[in-house]
Amino acid sequence: MAKQWTIQPPFAEATRLAAALGMPPVVADILGRRGYETPEAARAFLAPQLDQLHPPEAMPGLAKAAERLVAAARDGEPIVIYGDYDVDGITAAAILWKALRLADAKVRIYIPHRLEEGYGLNLDAVERLAAEGTRVLVTVDCGISGCDEVARAAALGVDVIITDHHEPDADRLPPALAVVNPKLPGSPYPFRDLAGAGVALKLAWAIGRTLSRRDRVSEPFRAFLVAATGLAALGTIADVVPLVGENHVLACFGLRALAASDQPGIAALREVGRLDGKAIDAHHIGYVIGPRLNAAGRMGHASDAVELLTTAGPEAALTIARNLDAQNRQRQEIERAILDQAAAQVAETFDPDRDAAIVAAGAGWHTGVIGIVASRLVDKYHRPTVLIGVGDDQAQGSGRSIPGFHLFQALSACRRHLTTFGGHAMAAGLRLAPEAVEPFRRAFLAHAAGALSPEDLTPRLTVDAEVDPSYLDLETARHLDRLGPFGAGNPRPVFAARRVQVTSPPQRIGRRGDHLAMYVTSGGRARRAVGWGMGGLADAVGRAGSCGLAFTCHVSTFRPTRPEVELHVKDLWVGAYGDETAAREYG
Repeated sequence: MAKQWTIQPPFAEATRLAAALGMPPVVADILGRRGYETPEAARAFLAPQLDQLHPPEAMPGLAKAAERLVAAARDGEPIVIYGDYDVDGITAAAILWKALRLADAKVRIYIPHRLEEGYGLNLDAVERLAAEGTRVLVTVDCGISGCDEVARAAALGVDVIITDHHEPDADRLPPALAVVNPKLPGSPYPFRDLAGAGVALKLAWAIGRTLSRRDRVSEPFRAFLVAATGLAALGTIADVVPLVGENHVLACFGLRALAASDQPGIAALREVGRLDGKAIDAHHIGYVIGPRLNAAGRMGHASDAVELLTTAGPEAALTIARNLDAQNRQRQEIERAILDQAAAQVAETFDPDRDAAIVAAGAGWHTGVIGIVASRLVDKYHRPTVLIGVGDDQAQGSGRSIPGFHLFQALSACRRHLTTFGGHAMAAGLRLAPEAVEPFRRAFLAHAAGALSPEDLTPRLTVDAEVDPSYLDLETARHLDRLGPFGAGNPRPVFAARRVQVTSPPQRIGRRGDHLAMYVTSGGRARRAVGWGMGGLADAVGRAGSCGLAFTCHVSTFRPTRPEVELHVKDLWVGAYGDETAAREYG
């Protein structure tokens, strides 16, 4: 499905900013339009410093939480960190565990089983932990909707501290000793988009300050916090929160920390992912390290990943990392099978002129994988999508959304059909009775129909600038890389050329010929362009001899001694951009 391009207007002061920064105007143009309009603001973005992070005490409830945890550490009270089973939850738990161990706390981590317990606090776990003597229960990356569970813990004599970053219910917060969440209604905290690992790092920072009884932490604790930015970056990037503000700072420092870390678990992940000696970037988190850590919670129990990032020595860490790699390959096989089934179901039932959303369900669908499959369907159909795995006595679902459709709010509107749910604008999880699946599907589709316009359902691509590909030389490409780490909120710049000439026969590449490779030019030097998943367009592009391209610019190191600029195609129109006939025939 070819996309409609929205080409951004140029930044009026790009030439002046480029001269001040000593960079190509096209890069300065992007900086200016992303809000970094002055040389000072641009330099602060391009070379962030840790002192750009806001003090932890600015977040409501955080100082109180730190005081209680330090008191528990001092008095030897058992503390349990209750986390989530995804990368953000695992890294958040590891950060807080390390901080509390530095405070000599008696602390352990509890991660619920994805399939048996589901997301968030559950009453059975709360009662069991209380019976085992837990005095303080602190959640990471979960708990903001666990009102009943927190009340039960309090009745059993357990002090609960909630740290979370998911959307709270403005009308009902858990009755915890402290609730720490940058999204709390009325919160004065200046940055609301921290991931769970970012919130945990802030709490760890506050623990260090509380221990020292000063505004500054001790030198050993400071060294720990700097190293912990690596774990925070892992959780932040993997959880697809906006990489701006504090998240940008954490990602920049954290990626460097991951590359240099001698922590056995991180070193093992680098070895298994063949990343040793490489500059780790956000792509490696999203496609190499993150999926392997997530595989523990998706295919087995996240305790393996927790051990990897906390207590494992070098030999044990490498064994765990290799096991996670094997689990990730198994996950990929299951994902392909569910995708085939879900795609066939959607092909039979989905009407693009009628349906503003997709809900598909299947017996036995692995609930640790359906969220990834939902993302694949969103990419294909540009519709909010919920996939549900149906068991004998319960059904569990995972949803992904599109811009303009707040998934958590949509589930709130359908809550009478749900047992539990949680999440945020773009991703959410839910549980419901098997007999409620069809009523939920109807309610969700009805809500989407009322909330989304035809314009919302037209896939769009934001283009930063129209550029002759030959203009993008190695110097420009390297300056563009300085705008990273790239991800949500700070995407890699997208350029467009409405018509380029294809100067070599397009080729289908990859084991199955799924991908497209060709050389293109619009009057200058030819550039190699690669379109992932676009192999089926090779013949059509070859016959037309030209195409419209939207693309990102990369430095290819396929030949390390001869780096070159390579274009990665984001959208392709056979013939030229705007050729509706070609788009319908080949898109």
